[in-house]
Amino acid sequence: MTQSDSKHQIQKSPASRLRRVLLGAAAVASGVFAWQIGAYAFGGAEPSVVIAAPKLDEPSTGARTETAVFAGGCFWGVQGVFQHVKGVTKAESGYAGGTAKTADYETVSSGSTGHAESVQVTFDPQQVSYGKLLQIYFSVAHNPTEVNRQGPDSGTQYRSAVFPMTDAQRQVATAYIAQLDASHAYSKPIATKVEKYTGFYAAETYHQDFLTEHPNYPYIVINDLPKVKDLKRVFPAQYRDTPVLVKTASAK
Repeated sequence: MTQSDSKHQIQKSPASRLRRVLLGAAAVASGVFAWQIGAYAFGGAEPSVVIAAPKLDEPSTGARTETAVFAGGCFWGVQGVFQHVKGVTKAESGYAGGTAKTADYETVSSGSTGHAESVQVTFDPQQVSYGKLLQIYFSVAHNPTEVNRQGPDSGTQYRSAVFPMTDAQRQVATAYIAQLDASHAYSKPIATKVEKYTGFYAAETYHQDFLTEHPNYPYIVINDLPKVKDLKRVFPAQYRDTPVLVKTASAK
């Protein structure tokens, strides 16, 4: 696959019409339609890696709200992981790295927009630090050694990247990548890029809270639910059972 992805391929498949399902058909939610995809080959969950916490973290400023943007493959799973982290008050799927006019799923899926599927995490730094979020991101949310792909999905829109919102975040992220490479915790070098933050654009409503709303969907079962289980296993002190959902927050 080049500049394409398994989700997008299913969307265009005459047999599945995932696009229609995502836009309102109840069959996916029940799991019946999803399993009719049958032997479609997904890549499987990326293995988690137990890594040390960052030696450098943000200094405490007394602030109770901070935001961070992470890209690590399909935003369904990355969002699902961060929604289960204590101290996170919102984790929203979207696009970062490109412009506002190309920030829609169909266009981003072409792989030519500069966007990466991303998740904007709003968190309380008194409960969970930026460094701890990075540790979770590198350890269980995705495989940081993959270049322009993640699991079954390929294309620049699935690259591993962080978009620091402040100089402090940039320093912490840059130092942590160097620390992880020096530790040889992974069999390959870290591919994650620290990119300039130029804006975050929320994804379409049907992408939000996808893991929670469609737990029986094959892509979620195979690729993303194992990440949430790994979060609970590797970071028990940071894990919470009840996820913080975008749609619940928006309804308040």
